[in-house]
Amino acid sequence: MTEQPTKQTKTGYDVIHGYLRTLDASPGVYRMLDGDSRVLYVGKARNLKARVSNYARPGQHSPRITRMIRETASMMFLTTRTETEALLLEQNLIKQLKPRYNVLLRDDKSFPNILVAKDHAFPMIKKHRGAKKQKGNYYGPFAGAGAVNRTLNQLQRVFLLRNCSDSDFETRTRPCLQYQIKRCSGPCCGLISEADYASSVRDAEKFLQGRTKGIQEALAKQMQDASEAMEFERAAALRDRIKALTQVQSAQGINPQNTAEADVIALHRDGGQACVQVFFIRANQNWGNHDYYPRVSGDEDPSEVMEAFVGQFYSNREPPRMLILSHGLDNDDLMADALAEKAERKVEIIVPQRGEKAELVQNALRNARESLARKMSETATQARLLKGVAEAFEMDKVPQRIEVYDNSHIQGAHAVGAMVVAGPDGFDKNQYRKFNIKDDSLTPGDDFGMMKEVLTRRFQRLLKEDPERTQGTWPDLLLIDGGQGQVSAVREIMDDLGVSDIPMVGVAKGEDRDAGKEEFHRTGKPVMALRHNDPVLYFIQRMRDEVHRFAIGTHRAKRSKAIGATPLDDVPGVGATRKRALLAHFGSAKAVARANLADLKAVDGVSAKLAQTVYDYFHENG
Repeated sequence: MTEQPTKQTKTGYDVIHGYLRTLDASPGVYRMLDGDSRVLYVGKARNLKARVSNYARPGQHSPRITRMIRETASMMFLTTRTETEALLLEQNLIKQLKPRYNVLLRDDKSFPNILVAKDHAFPMIKKHRGAKKQKGNYYGPFAGAGAVNRTLNQLQRVFLLRNCSDSDFETRTRPCLQYQIKRCSGPCCGLISEADYASSVRDAEKFLQGRTKGIQEALAKQMQDASEAMEFERAAALRDRIKALTQVQSAQGINPQNTAEADVIALHRDGGQACVQVFFIRANQNWGNHDYYPRVSGDEDPSEVMEAFVGQFYSNREPPRMLILSHGLDNDDLMADALAEKAERKVEIIVPQRGEKAELVQNALRNARESLARKMSETATQARLLKGVAEAFEMDKVPQRIEVYDNSHIQGAHAVGAMVVAGPDGFDKNQYRKFNIKDDSLTPGDDFGMMKEVLTRRFQRLLKEDPERTQGTWPDLLLIDGGQGQVSAVREIMDDLGVSDIPMVGVAKGEDRDAGKEEFHRTGKPVMALRHNDPVLYFIQRMRDEVHRFAIGTHRAKRSKAIGATPLDDVPGVGATRKRALLAHFGSAKAVARANLADLKAVDGVSAKLAQTVYDYFHENG
């Protein structure tokens, strides 16, 4: 690849025309930059010279592209070997640089899967999100935690698989509540054999693969055999499982019969905004849907929006075997090749006109239309609330980004800081941040010291990454949980950082510490309150409650991790399985540390080399 950055003093068509002398017909990616070298637009081309020449001719562009050309002061080029490579590079750069004039997918959350773990004699079934590092089979993606939880609930009712952790499994001496309510077969207490449990696991995986008919027939035969053998209690249990499976199948009537694996993607636009609805079809089952609101300018073609969405959506996700779209792509063959290269198998892209697949698209379009209508209504309400905040606190402009901070700890232990963000679209959870308090010199429970560390880290990073405040990451208002003392302390922190122009408000509980009697503190201004039924007051309470929730959840997760930690976690080569074997053999991490080399080698599953590693780790200091 070759890169040719050049800075020009002029802007517009003449600047773009000047690059034509050095370009050839190679495929590649181009970037358009403004006078401050900020990226305005990223695009791909089969022929860079031909594509750039289109921008150099006035009078044939949409208003959005005309504005972009007018602001262009320089361009950068990356040549690639193929157009497919250019497409993949374009989408990566768009996600990384977030150019102002590109269609941009703003929600980049990951999707959960169901994991049938295979690192234990009695596999557990659980929700999984993130890298697929644990040994086992993964099924998904599901649209969200709700869809996963419903499916897990169904699997437990029908197949009686455990969902407890391995440590709970090893220490339990009698069946838990899950067994009592017939959601688990009790493998922890030997109430089911390993072979029978493995059979249930296989049936559960067949269910997740859409092969439910054979499962029901097998259960019916087992029930008949148990009845004939006069094992009436076992027959009744099998009857209950068949009943649960029947209920699951009847609840899945909306599932497609002829579409085994696909993502259904539908685009609806209204009032300069867009909603893309994605339905996940796996194993002939509808595994939920999710709506997205890509950033658009309003004059893009539907094919351009759809192509940008598909490219960015699958840049860090594995595509299914089929994409069913409401609008075609200008380069559908190219996109299919790029996705196939990523998935290492064929990916088909279709725009159906009739039949079951067309009905799926129509359903997704209806959901997209309804979701966008709700979103536009909520956005209008949110805009009124933000305007109300500006008026209540006498701000010069309506805030577009409000950051709310809080700390959480128990007598200083496992201290964390939390930041939540609210703006025109409500709470922006992609922008939430958590801070592990690192300063060991702080007095336990020193909230001022914790807040100083959090704000210092937050704004030092902003000063480094966005000193010109052009990326939309700087807050227009800070909300601090506390009264005048907290506000004064935060103001001092901000002054030390050289950031003294951001308004801040302290939210104190007020008289009797009752919700609705909050007092608001600002630097150099008298304490104020809002009337008890003011929508702005409710909005501030929601923001304060949200940061409390986020901070407490972060603190609990950190505390739980610390409680379950042992010195074995730091020993090289000791993973979950070896850790479990060592603890089961010796009873505690302290006993492992005291063990001699011969005893370590005697542990089942621990090699001589690993035993030496463990021994050296605990005895390296004599």
